[in-house]
Amino acid sequence: MLYYLFDWLDEAINLPGAGVFQYISFRAACCFVSSLLIVMGFGKKFIRMMRRLGIGENTREDEREKQGTPTMGGVLILSAIIIPTLLFARPDNIYIIIMLGTTLWLGMIGFVDDYIKVFKKDKKGLPGIFKVIGQVTLGLVVGLLLVFHPDIASTKTTIPFVKSTDFDYTWLVSWMGDNAGQWAWLPYVLMSILVVTAVSNAANLTDGIDGLATASGAIMGGTLAIMAWLSGNVIMANYLNIIYLNNIGELTMFIASFVGALLGFLWYNTHPAAIFMGDTGSLSIGGIIAVFALLIRKELLIPIMCGIYVIEDASVIIQRIACKWYRRRHKLPKGVPVPIEKRPFYYTPLHHHYQKKHRPDGSGLSDEKIVQRFSIIGILLAIATIISFKLR
Repeated sequence: MLYYLFDWLDEAINLPGAGVFQYISFRAACCFVSSLLIVMGFGKKFIRMMRRLGIGENTREDEREKQGTPTMGGVLILSAIIIPTLLFARPDNIYIIIMLGTTLWLGMIGFVDDYIKVFKKDKKGLPGIFKVIGQVTLGLVVGLLLVFHPDIASTKTTIPFVKSTDFDYTWLVSWMGDNAGQWAWLPYVLMSILVVTAVSNAANLTDGIDGLATASGAIMGGTLAIMAWLSGNVIMANYLNIIYLNNIGELTMFIASFVGALLGFLWYNTHPAAIFMGDTGSLSIGGIIAVFALLIRKELLIPIMCGIYVIEDASVIIQRIACKWYRRRHKLPKGVPVPIEKRPFYYTPLHHHYQKKHRPDGSGLSDEKIVQRFSIIGILLAIATIISFKLR
């Protein structure tokens, strides 16, 4: 909105300094600072309000120290993303519209889940099938827009580490011959659904230790910001042999707000957390990362960039398969748990394995150490993601 105001001021009365709003770098910096200040400035008031309303965490017996800690902090995060984006980005940009819609849609699903947990006192929250339906719906809509919207229609994406060419999803239906072009949308939409569902759920799993989901999301957001800038710069896109995307630069405002909001929230979310983001935040963070990667045509880089999410998700899958196999082999009665020493991991997702793992001194790694080490790994993966362009 401010973009149009200062554009008018620059053209109508030639106001000194008004032209600076034409620069993406300036507006992105404004978004980052604004989102950071919104969270840090209103954070304490928001926490006090949550305490006054009795909106606190209802935890398991082994996490009693977290009992009553304010939750639903995702509302604060999403507000700090949306407000600066509306102020400094161009709201008529299709990329901005998609990202704002993604934020509101997943935020609504997460809010309903948190509402059921907090006010209905149901620890299970919103049934998983409804979350999946919401994620699949989002993936379907985003995929169809990316294929059929006249301003951004394409079925191509960037392949990491391969220099020769970009990947066109039409190849997956090339066996159809002359009709392949008409059905290229199908594998692309299926990939969109898979990416959105997988990354959103993985981010939700990662939100188990104070600051882990927040720090990981901020690192991934920073990586996406760099990739968006490279994709929107015709010189750098040609140099790195990646897809050039016209008008993608506006997304820099959104991702700058995203990173600023997460860093601001980390101020209150580090151990011991003064507030939790809840599913309102965690589901939205994963969905935002997934959809943003799809918009900049870098979804095939997600396994590298989101490596933390991959190992967290994989640990749960491995644990379930191994425990089912053990129960079947040893014919354990229903309700009898698989012995901890017979499991691949003590607990899952993986961060709980290191948190609960017994050592000679009778304790596992501290929450702070786990978050720090996961963050270091996340930074290394972010560097590997960016380097993959040059290695092409």
